[in-house]
Amino acid sequence: MNSKLKNDQTDFLFDAILTLKTKEDCYRFFEDLCTQPELNAMSQRIVVAKLLTEKVVYSEIVKQTGASTATISRVKRSLNEDTDGYMLAFSNMGIDLNKR
Repeated sequence: MNSKLKNDQTDFLFDAILTLKTKEDCYRFFEDLCTQPELNAMSQRIVVAKLLTEKVVYSEIVKQTGASTATISRVKRSLNEDTDGYMLAFSNMGIDLNKR
């Protein structure tokens, strides 16, 4: 875990997120919390991560998501780091990780 991220405010945010029970709850919460561009950026990154785990090439990821190659590279670096946050989420979502 990145100790730079860990603080009381981030803990409070994560505690709030963990209370959300439905997709509608998430829409309501994140609409209050984030601007539309912030939410779009986070949504784009997780889709890019999924496509990278499926071995989709950069040019196809750009076409499907509109993400820049710089964003795709940053997400790829995150996938290669030890935190495994994306992979944990995908596993919890039941996404087949054997494609990686």
